[in-house]
Amino acid sequence: MADAAGSFLEPLLGCLESTGMLDAATREVAAFLRVKANWGDLDKARDSLGAVEATVKARVAEEEDKLNVCDPQVQVWLRRVEELRRDTIDEDYGSLLKFSCLCQCTVHARRRAWIGKRVVEALEEVNKLTEEGRQFKKFGLKPPPDIVNLLPQMETFGLESMLTKLHDLLEKGDSNIIGVWGQGGIGKTTLLHVFNNDLEKRARDYQVVIFIEISNSETLNTIEIQQTISERLNLPWNESETVEKRAKFLVKALARKRFVLLLDDVRKKFRLEDVGIPTPDTNSQSKLILTSRYQEVCFQMGAQKNHIEMPVLDAAAAWNLFLSKLSNEACESLNSNNVVRQHAMAIFSNCGGLPLALNVIGTAVAGLEGPKEWISAANAINTNMDNIDGVDEMFYRLKYSYDRLTPIQQQCFLYCTLFPEYGSISKEQLVDYWLAEGLLLDDREKGYQIIRNLISACLLQTSSSVSSKVKMHHVIRHLGLWLASKTDQKFLVQAGMALDSAPSAEKWKEATRISIMSNDIKEISFSPKCRSLTTLLIQNNPNLNKLSWGFLKFMPSLKVLDLSHTAITSLPECDTLVALQHLDLSHTLITRLPERLWLLKELRHLDLSVTVALEDTLNNCSKLLKLRVLNLFRSHYGIHDVNDLNLDSLKALMFLGITIYAEDVLKKLNKTSPLAKSTYRLNLKYCREMQSIKISDLNHLVHLEELYVESCYDLNTLDADSELTTSGLELLTLSVLPSLENVIVAPMPHQFRHVRKLAISMCPKLKDITWVLKLEMLERLVITHCEGTLKIVEEDSSEGAEAMPDHPSEEQDDDADEWSSEGQSVCKTKPTDGRTHTGFSNLRSIVLTDVKKLRSICKPRDFPSLETIRVEDCPNLKSIPLSSSYNCGKLKQVCGSVEWWEKLEWEDEEGMESKLFIPI
Repeated sequence: MADAAGSFLEPLLGCLESTGMLDAATREVAAFLRVKANWGDLDKARDSLGAVEATVKARVAEEEDKLNVCDPQVQVWLRRVEELRRDTIDEDYGSLLKFSCLCQCTVHARRRAWIGKRVVEALEEVNKLTEEGRQFKKFGLKPPPDIVNLLPQMETFGLESMLTKLHDLLEKGDSNIIGVWGQGGIGKTTLLHVFNNDLEKRARDYQVVIFIEISNSETLNTIEIQQTISERLNLPWNESETVEKRAKFLVKALARKRFVLLLDDVRKKFRLEDVGIPTPDTNSQSKLILTSRYQEVCFQMGAQKNHIEMPVLDAAAAWNLFLSKLSNEACESLNSNNVVRQHAMAIFSNCGGLPLALNVIGTAVAGLEGPKEWISAANAINTNMDNIDGVDEMFYRLKYSYDRLTPIQQQCFLYCTLFPEYGSISKEQLVDYWLAEGLLLDDREKGYQIIRNLISACLLQTSSSVSSKVKMHHVIRHLGLWLASKTDQKFLVQAGMALDSAPSAEKWKEATRISIMSNDIKEISFSPKCRSLTTLLIQNNPNLNKLSWGFLKFMPSLKVLDLSHTAITSLPECDTLVALQHLDLSHTLITRLPERLWLLKELRHLDLSVTVALEDTLNNCSKLLKLRVLNLFRSHYGIHDVNDLNLDSLKALMFLGITIYAEDVLKKLNKTSPLAKSTYRLNLKYCREMQSIKISDLNHLVHLEELYVESCYDLNTLDADSELTTSGLELLTLSVLPSLENVIVAPMPHQFRHVRKLAISMCPKLKDITWVLKLEMLERLVITHCEGTLKIVEEDSSEGAEAMPDHPSEEQDDDADEWSSEGQSVCKTKPTDGRTHTGFSNLRSIVLTDVKKLRSICKPRDFPSLETIRVEDCPNLKSIPLSSSYNCGKLKQVCGSVEWWEKLEWEDEEGMESKLFIPI
């Protein structure tokens, strides 16, 4: 029976074993019976897992201290350990122990089986985790780079507009390379830091933003640039690779991404691909933004079309930056004491809006409180900025731009410090001085190129109002004087300092260059001994009327002497100035030249223009055979007789300014070559019986730039005809011409098409001036003391009138002329859309003085470039280009009397009156 039962169960057991059900049942029974034993094993296993977990966490902490991140596998393991810890098995097992009998009831038996199974599973999981934890070899990884790596950012002042421009350019599809340029210390790096951090808000638009400080001096640090790119892309670094191989690899890696690359302080051109940067193009949507001290570097790097010049801070932002550097006590003193505030403002002004200077000097004076301390600091900074703590370091930071210049460019830069701290410097005058000093080797164009180089290096600035002039930033000028003090040259510079007496003779002794221009010196009574002096600039001392007789006796090396715009009536004996090349006596009261001036054999530049008292030159001019520039323009001394035009001996002459008193002399000059070709400025004065001037008759004066016609009492007609098309006339003045009635300007091309400045004064019969519309290059219009037209231009706006062509024919001009009720001729041009489109596109300035019958300038038209209007003694003038209907958006100021302003008929638009009105 038993054998039969066994044989019957044997196939069943085999089936259960094959399905695993028997083993499962066995495990469940074991789990049911060994609950307590398994629980003890689980406690021990947990202790082992805890030890392994502590070791793993310690190793992870080590990696995080190295700025690495936890390995993802380790991170998952730690999360599983934490989840296991949160399991409720402890509570469930505790509830089971409350029952002492294994089979107290069916329900509790079932619960014991379930808990026993969970204990076994937990034990297996703990053992598995323990084993896995012991197998870890790597606990941390280098973290993937952020799209934007945030940079240190200081509080910014006045950068908002620059940031806006930069973001606007970033949005442009064709602006893949953007350049920002400006002088050292102006805030380019700060701007780039802020911009970099701003891009965090736009991280989704790009895959990586990389900031690299270039600062390439003599050799570009290519390896450092490549390391930065590799780190930001999380790429491996192989020291054994060549620079060239690594560059090719990085170009490919970056080309696969949309990137923004910020290159700070690029000082020399370099090829992007050579360091591992692909040139961004429109298709890649990547951007490269660079900053530089040099505009030319921005161009060379590919930012010719998308570049921004970094300006100095405006007054408000600069003042806030300056205040931020002061202590609370200093600020309180400044607010409560007018003397302190006055001198603090003086110190602030000397910084000229340059952030670097504001930071350095603001920090240097941060703790000042009492008036005496502020007065002392202001005086020290005004006279010699490098006396202030920290300024030497600032100058060393700025000095790189100077070090990068050639030796000749450095000398030319230092020369610019001879001019006053405020105001502009004539480019032409600079080049003239440099030529005389021997810095240019007779190459004027090289001089202008050096000026462009200095502008590009931000050591000079372009003048905002006059293209022919440059400026020097106050701090850069102090830098120049500081640099000059460290050379063998000795500069004595006291220009524009309101001096009423010259520096003592002792101070002149060792000087190589002296500038005491733009002061109020009245006399120089000593005879200084300065053997090494090469330049002496005394101009713009309007009350200087006396020089000692031996003043010029001991200056054998002098090459440049400028006494212009003084009141001197004679020049001391100067025959010892054997090296002199440049002598400027313009705008003086000198009556005659020294008898032995002809001994100055090296003289090449002699300026006697506007010498209103000069009676005679004693034929000295014709004996100065090396003269290249002779300027007698608007001098009282002029040529009366054809026989006096005896300058043919001046074979080297390149520039002639001349005053002519007779029509036959003019005819001879026009026929005399090379004098005619050398004539740039012509003053016709007191030419009796000359009734007309036809500009084309001056056909041999091919370089004529300025024509000044005055006091020719019989002159009736001036004809700018179209027979000659090579005229370059830019400046035209018509003054004291009581008979002048007609100025005829032909249709294009005509002789006045290049005129930029036009002045008309005391021409009472000149009734038609509408011809100014044909002067398309006109920038400045001055009309004074002319009894004349009701309008400068009158336009017929009647409906149905046909539009006049831009350059009407003479017949059309004649048809357009009408006579007003007062016998005054005005021209009526016919606009096409209520506004004419001819003339005045470049006009920047209008000056009207004592034009008593003038009622309006013109009806509404475009004045896109107009900046200033000045009106004096024009009681009937009630309409000027002011309201929006004139489209003069650049208008900055209108000068006039309060009474005239009140009578003006115009619309007050958005407080324009308070912005523009400047009372005379």
